[in-house]
Amino acid sequence: MNMGMMMKLMKEKNEFVQRHPKFASFFNAVSQNMIEEGTVIEITVTKTDGETVTSNMRVMPEDMVLLQGLQNMQR
Repeated sequence: MNMGMMMKLMKEKNEFVQRHPKFASFFNAVSQNMIEEGTVIEITVTKTDGETVTSNMRVMPEDMVLLQGLQNMQR
């Protein structure tokens, strides 16, 4: 990833956090020490018309490298 793209992503992330501070705080709290092997992560998306889609995953040992990398990127 080039420096220009990285700077743009950082700007977008900062603006997202300003628009949705509670959501960002939630992810920060969860990423501190809540995700470990066996943890179930579930997400539900609700459209404006009320339609919902829910999915979940159980964190496997081989998922931890990616998740730890994402946690380190937030710091």
